[in-house]
Amino acid sequence: MKEKGRTDRADLNAVLAAGFVCHLGVSVDGTIMVIPTIYGATEDTLYFHGSVAARSLVAAPDQTMCVTVTHVDGLVLARSVFEHSVNYRSAMIYGIPRLITDETEKLHGLRVVTEQCAPGQWDYARRPTRKELAGTSILALSLDEASVKIRTGPPDDGDSPDAQLGLWAGVLPLTTSWGAPIADPALPAGIAAPPHLSR
Repeated sequence: MKEKGRTDRADLNAVLAAGFVCHLGVSVDGTIMVIPTIYGATEDTLYFHGSVAARSLVAAPDQTMCVTVTHVDGLVLARSVFEHSVNYRSAMIYGIPRLITDETEKLHGLRVVTEQCAPGQWDYARRPTRKELAGTSILALSLDEASVKIRTGPPDDGDSPDAQLGLWAGVLPLTTSWGAPIADPALPAGIAAPPHLSR
């Protein structure tokens, strides 16, 4: 619905900052594919990556694509099934992505993606080798064309005739949280998880 739309750039940035998984919608050989992948966002660019052999990424730089990010914050349970809804935050970004070929810019894009997922990990882990970089496609998509929608709050039927039914209505919140780090079984004893992951 139109009233759920947001035009403030800060809303777009907040939706992107809150996650790290997006879905890429792209046409490959005449068939629409929707691919889940991780992303990283700066103030003006969305970065995502994959194998140089990925058909979806090979096709992407030649066409307009749609990238979506969605966070579900709760089920909105009304008195009637028709009025049920979902509290959510979502963004759709449109454009023709740019394939990054410069090594320095590829490293920057990979850093943005890595830090989006696990802040502090880029400086902790080994950086990509030239061979690994050569086997990785990094695409950059401008955030200039985007649509943001957000729904918050209780059901909309509190002042309808259904309010007299005597049924419970409200929001069932959904939250996601990280668990404690689980060490690789091959890890030698005495190597603790780094502080940036423990936080």
